[in-house]
Amino acid sequence: MNSPNSLFSFNPWDSAKIRASYTPRIGEVRIGDYLLQQFLSNARYVIIGVRECCGPLANNGRTGAQFAFPSFVKAFLNTQVHVNYPKNSMCILGEVVEIEKVEEVNLHDKVCELDHFLEDLLNLHVSRNQIPIIIGGGHNNALAMMRWAAKHKRLAVINLDAHADLRSTESRHSGNSFSTALSEGTLLHYSVLGLHEAYNNAFILDALKSDQIFHSFYESYLFQKRDLSEDLVNILRHFHTDTHVGLEIDMDSIAYMPSSALSPSGWTLDQVRNFTHQFVKTQKQVAYLNLTEAAPITETDSLLVGKALSYLVRDFTGVDSL
Repeated sequence: MNSPNSLFSFNPWDSAKIRASYTPRIGEVRIGDYLLQQFLSNARYVIIGVRECCGPLANNGRTGAQFAFPSFVKAFLNTQVHVNYPKNSMCILGEVVEIEKVEEVNLHDKVCELDHFLEDLLNLHVSRNQIPIIIGGGHNNALAMMRWAAKHKRLAVINLDAHADLRSTESRHSGNSFSTALSEGTLLHYSVLGLHEAYNNAFILDALKSDQIFHSFYESYLFQKRDLSEDLVNILRHFHTDTHVGLEIDMDSIAYMPSSALSPSGWTLDQVRNFTHQFVKTQKQVAYLNLTEAAPITETDSLLVGKALSYLVRDFTGVDSL
């Protein structure tokens, strides 16, 4: 299945694809073994990979976001399944792949086509009672997720991110998904936590003054001992029971994580894991999870990104719930 201008294709995953993507081991039950028994019709969580970097490149980011999903799969499918694994709860639907073109294509046009293609895939394959998990690609893909989710219930989003992604909506890229969603009425409330003061311009600081937005700066956690867990509890407390909440984790919010905007300062992976765990324990109406902007280039990058994404998916789905 291709997008209208054949800039992207959707490749479904089946049992053969899963078998080829992990290594079974006698005496162990791995996620790969378990997913062979899972079906879309009864899955609570639906994993979709996105292999593109046009969104980050259009926002002057680094290449590499197209390699995040393969890195994740290699790590995730080889992790262990224990007695507390939530049965009949997960499947890999497939992956969206950016098609290389001989002729040059405008990045804005590519991102817009991907917006509609990904939303169409969600509408076609994911029911309102399921929770999609998008892995890979740029933060531009948040817009399709929000448009899909907002068709079912009132939507709020919490984003762990060094950047607010509230740039001008004149041209689509990875830096304006949330400003676009707010302007078109898709998003009811937006919370962005851990912004880096040095990398959010005056235009964005002005946009953050909106009554629909709650924000915090990473420096307030670092220097003023602000508490991330308290912020999460306070945010969730104010949402109506008919509001469901999407969780966005930009991997550039994690220090030294290979990403489209690599930074030596930021959260530790363990802090983000704890935040994810607390979110799913506290928020009953969950819309989706978007793990975005990881950009592994080297083999070491791939190992690091793959394990990081794997941990976060396991935390979100309750594989390791205690």
